[in-house]
Amino acid sequence: MGLDDELWDILEEGVGDLALVEEGATIDRKKHIPAQKKLYKKHHRMRGIIVASIPRTEYMKMSDKSTAKAMFASLCANYEGSKKVREAKALMLVHQYELFKMKDDESIEEMYSRFQTLVSGLQILKKSYVSSDHVSKILRSLPARWRPKVTAIEEAKDLHTLSVEDLVSSLKVHEMSLNEHEPSKKSKSIALSSKGKSSKALKVIESKEESADEDSDEDPTEKMTMLSNKLEYLAKKNRKFLSRRSGYKSSKKEDQKGCFNRKKFGHFIVDCLDLQKEKSKSKS
Repeated sequence: MGLDDELWDILEEGVGDLALVEEGATIDRKKHIPAQKKLYKKHHRMRGIIVASIPRTEYMKMSDKSTAKAMFASLCANYEGSKKVREAKALMLVHQYELFKMKDDESIEEMYSRFQTLVSGLQILKKSYVSSDHVSKILRSLPARWRPKVTAIEEAKDLHTLSVEDLVSSLKVHEMSLNEHEPSKKSKSIALSSKGKSSKALKVIESKEESADEDSDEDPTEKMTMLSNKLEYLAKKNRKFLSRRSGYKSSKKEDQKGCFNRKKFGHFIVDCLDLQKEKSKSKS
């Protein structure tokens, strides 16, 4: 538009009745009237601006386009997408705009930069809002600690006439005063947390001392009776075990008693018939 106001019209509307070949040249430019020659010259100027503004790789993708309008349409299709793609992007940005919130660890400058990027994307896709919508959205997106400032702005100023820049400047000034008080608040919170930890440690120590005192407050006679009962129980178990063991040994010895002559059991050696037979044979 700065070079010639008709160049953008050629880019959007084309060259009309001019018949151009694939390279953008006219079929018979000698037969053109002066108005057509002027249009043809401006068309080539616009086409030269497009070719000079894009990399060679992009130009090779659309070198078969004959008019500047066709070349521009190809660029829009590659980078902006089709109509459905643009509508989907616009819906996504609108959704992000409605859910926009300032983060807790974010400054006003960072929040506003992120907000401006979102608004610029909406403007490109022709889904822009008015200034009063931006002001209301920024005020609603602030965290809870900004609520007193938001109330003061809503009561003192008209949101329909307040500009976004004035609102951001006012919020930056309030942010400076908040940051001045933040170190004292942090030191207080650290002190409180250390006090809380020390109080918890004291509670644990006191509970241990109380349990020890409760143990010491018990009657010593009760302790002695409990100890004697345990010893008595263990002694009984020990006696039972020893009696079982001695009975097992005695029964084993009794089973082995008897005549050991020829390894026969069930009688004593005095009553052994085999031994008596042997003695009578030896006498005879």
